[in-house]
Amino acid sequence: MSNTGKETVMNQDIVKLSNELTYRRYLFNKEHSRGVFKELSIPDYVAMHIIAEMEKEEDIYSGKAYLQDLAEKMRLTIRQTSKMVAGLRDRGLLSWAHDGDGSAGTYVMITDSGKEILANQEDNLKKFYGHVIEQFGKENLIRLLHLMRQLESVLQEEAERIREEESDNGNE
Repeated sequence: MSNTGKETVMNQDIVKLSNELTYRRYLFNKEHSRGVFKELSIPDYVAMHIIAEMEKEEDIYSGKAYLQDLAEKMRLTIRQTSKMVAGLRDRGLLSWAHDGDGSAGTYVMITDSGKEILANQEDNLKKFYGHVIEQFGKENLIRLLHLMRQLESVLQEEAERIREEESDNGNE
């Protein structure tokens, strides 16, 4: 087979694999949303969970989760994070304040109502994943999560490479 033929087959494989990965991610998120996430969306749950963890870990910040830290952990811009937090605040799940005049940082804290909804969501996930782990196997899930972390790292590197290329092309 010529190099052109090999490249064509390789490109077809890449298209098939990328389509399958995209489809699987779609189905995975769709199934998560159905019945498992009732009061919170997946991004809202992730944000609330991160905030709760930050509140536990950050004794020196008196249970405050800073917006900048949340944005970094979720890999969102401050604008995107602010919009999400504003929605959660409007629902009474978070309180939002700032230190001093605001220059020291904006932070959020989970309200009692937010803690209750977060606990309910965690119970739903525990029940759901308890059955999933039972059927799929704990070792299989651990192996899958390890592979997903590796894939995430490669995806992030590729996305950064593309951004750098686009930035370089825009500066020429």
